[in-house]
Amino acid sequence: MLSWSDLLKDSIVKIEDLDKVLHMSPEEKEAIKTVVKRHPMRLTRYYYDLIDWSNPNDPIRKLSVPDQYELDASGDYDTSGESVNTIMPGLQHKYKQTALVMSTNVCFMYCRHCFRKRMVGYSKEEINKRMTESNEYIKNHKEINNVLITGGDAFTLSNNVIERYLKHFSSMTHLDFIRFGTRIPVVFPHRIFMDDELLDILKRYNNKKEIIVVTQFDHPNELTEEARKGVKALKNIGITVRNQTVLLKGINDNADTLSKLLKGLTSIGVQPYYVFQCRPVKYVKEHFQVPLFSGMEIIKETRKKLDGVSKAFRYAMSHPQGKIEIFGKTETDMIFKFHQAKSDENSDLIFMKPINKNATWLDGDLNLI
Repeated sequence: MLSWSDLLKDSIVKIEDLDKVLHMSPEEKEAIKTVVKRHPMRLTRYYYDLIDWSNPNDPIRKLSVPDQYELDASGDYDTSGESVNTIMPGLQHKYKQTALVMSTNVCFMYCRHCFRKRMVGYSKEEINKRMTESNEYIKNHKEINNVLITGGDAFTLSNNVIERYLKHFSSMTHLDFIRFGTRIPVVFPHRIFMDDELLDILKRYNNKKEIIVVTQFDHPNELTEEARKGVKALKNIGITVRNQTVLLKGINDNADTLSKLLKGLTSIGVQPYYVFQCRPVKYVKEHFQVPLFSGMEIIKETRKKLDGVSKAFRYAMSHPQGKIEIFGKTETDMIFKFHQAKSDENSDLIFMKPINKNATWLDGDLNLI
C-alpha cells in the first residue's frame, strides 16, 4: 500500500507538466517560466485533480497555477511588518501574548496568493535554525501565552521535528496553547489521515497542552471527502481546527460562494476564525485584492445567509500595527477597530476614514490607500 510520502512524490513542479492541459503559446509559456523562476510552482496530484481544466476561471486553478498576472510587481513583500518584529531568524514577537516560529520555508503546494512569497519555497534566511535559542527566548518571556508554529507549512516538517517542538513548548507552564499553521488539510490531507505516527504525537501532546490547527480553506470545492477525512482524524484525537479564509478576487468574492464555504466548514466541525483582506503583496496585489468597500458589501450579504456559528468570524486585515477589523460603514465613512494591537495605545481603538471605494488597504498612518 502506498504511503502519503509515496503519493507526494507525484507532485507537479514543472511548467512542462501542464502543457497537455493549458495549451500555452510559446510567449505564454515564457511568461509563466519567468514567474516560476521567482516564485516556484508546486501542486500535489490530489489538488491538481480538483481542477476543472475546461474552465479557465476555475478557482482551484487560480489558487495553484502560476499566471501572467504575477508579473505585476506592485505591492510590498512584507505587508504586516514581520521584519521589524523578528527577534532572531525564524522567531517573531509582534503581539505581547504570541510568539511566531517560522519553522520551514516549504509547502506541499505553493499558493499563488501567498503573503510570504518573499520566502516560501524560495529563501531560507527567515526560517528557525536556532531552535534552542528561540525556545529559551519563549521560555524566558512569561507574557507569551501561546506559540504559533508556521512557515511555509508546519505540517511539512518531519514527525521528529514536530515532536521536538511539542516537547519543548508543552513543558512551558506559562503557555496555554500551541497552534500549527498549515494548509495540509486543504491541499494534501493524506499527510494527516494516512499518518498514524503524526496523529499519535499530536494526541499525546494535546493531553499535555491544548493544540489548535489553524488552516485555510478558501473555496467550497476544497471541501472534499479527503479533506473531511483529514479534519475528522484531527477532531477524533481532540484537536481543535480553525479556519482563516482570505477574501480573493475571482475565487470567493461573492456572498453565495463565501457563505457556502463557511457553512461547509462548520458542518465538518471547523470553526471560521477570520476572513482576511488579501494583503498588498508583490506579485499578488493586482491579481487577487478586492477593494475594502466591496469586501464590506460581500461580508454583509454573506452574513445574511449564515447561522450564528458560521458567522462567528471577523473580517480583518493583518496590518503592521495589528489585526484591524473592517467593522462597517456609515453613509460617509468606513469604520475600523483594532482587534489585536502591537502597541497598548491602539488596543480596541475604533477609528473612521472617509469612504474610498477603490482603497484596498491602510497605510502606516491608517489612511486608506
